[in-house]
Amino acid sequence: MSIAACDADGLARAAACLRAGGVVAFATDTVYGLAADPRQAAAVTRVFALKGRPEGVPLPLVAADVAQADAAAELDADARRLAGRFWPGPLSIVVPGRSLLAPGVRAADGTVAIRVPAQEGARALASALGFAITATSANPSGRPPARSAVEALTLLPAVDLVLDGGASVDGPPSTIVALRDGTPVLVRAGAVPWDRVVQFFR
Repeated sequence: MSIAACDADGLARAAACLRAGGVVAFATDTVYGLAADPRQAAAVTRVFALKGRPEGVPLPLVAADVAQADAAAELDADARRLAGRFWPGPLSIVVPGRSLLAPGVRAADGTVAIRVPAQEGARALASALGFAITATSANPSGRPPARSAVEALTLLPAVDLVLDGGASVDGPPSTIVALRDGTPVLVRAGAVPWDRVVQFFR
């Protein structure tokens, strides 16, 4: 395992790794995450094993843009409105995942949390793969997440590649919102204040 710069060569190398079923640590707009191709069951299983993540806990996704998010999940009119206001940024929206997603990515009810991050390198990695990527935090379950490439390498030495996007912002994780009959429901408090989401729907 090694660290690659988040430049054209590094992104191409990371995308090739993902296509081959590998796992890449990368910077998001909150903390470092673990990227895998969510369509590949073996790659998804490896993410769970690397983290020691309990089965049944779904994996969040990040996408390069709204169109790519819609290829992985079903964005209805309300989700698109929310995305138009808060993406790119640290707001994940819980929507039905599409059937091409591997087992373990979606929750028991078929949903997935997805967002377009503000971090340019994260969007570039998803763009290089050509599909949304997993984005669970880069750390063994129960431990603080990595906030730099070196921390990711230290915490998860078995990951295939670390894409160095610089130090992440020292702040909360993404806010997670579900939409039920057009009404936003807070799933997890985070970087986007909940009152901003509520006000948007008024």
